[in-house]
Amino acid sequence: MEISWFGQSCFKIKGKNASVIIDPYDPEFTGLKLPKDMSSDVVLVSHGHKDHNFTVSSMVFDKPGEYEVGGVVITAISSFHDNSEGQERGVNNIFHLFFEGLDIVHLGDLGQSKLTEDQVAEIGQTDILMIPVGGTYTINSEAASEIISQLEPKIIIPMHYKIEDLKFELDGVDKFLKEMGAEGVVPLPKLSISKDKLPEEPQVVVLSKV
Repeated sequence: MEISWFGQSCFKIKGKNASVIIDPYDPEFTGLKLPKDMSSDVVLVSHGHKDHNFTVSSMVFDKPGEYEVGGVVITAISSFHDNSEGQERGVNNIFHLFFEGLDIVHLGDLGQSKLTEDQVAEIGQTDILMIPVGGTYTINSEAASEIISQLEPKIIIPMHYKIEDLKFELDGVDKFLKEMGAEGVVPLPKLSISKDKLPEEPQVVVLSKV
């Protein structure tokens, strides 16, 4: 499969028989441009803010529950967008996708400094983790490091951090890379991955915005 990053928390995961887009944003609201081709079999939305819910697809999953599309099994797990049990910014969906033998987890705009035991159990196996690191509206790099320790993924893809043209003030990815001891990581245009290509030791992968 191929994983591409469109900026903020927006990814396209394309397999042989299905494709999924997660958290598409409003370009005017964010200052970022989306690719012309935003076609997919399903769109997943972590929460209702404009930098995550810009959908045109007729098939959108935005509530906790279990779904299946094109052989992709999707579990949406409830969490909080802040560290005050949702009192500041509401709730957030964590998505677990079982996709071509890989367990892929997208944390959305997670604001909790730590996952609960029940959430860790619901998420389960994590091969590839997409995690916010920019702080302000989500967890910061230090909290991200702690949550990575909870989930023990093989591949870690940072998201929701400051990039060129983004209208929001967030931390850059360098702070997270330093926290993880991964300075010098060279961004990839996309990640081509399969179960047999997973690294033995955890690896941080930075993607360039498409």
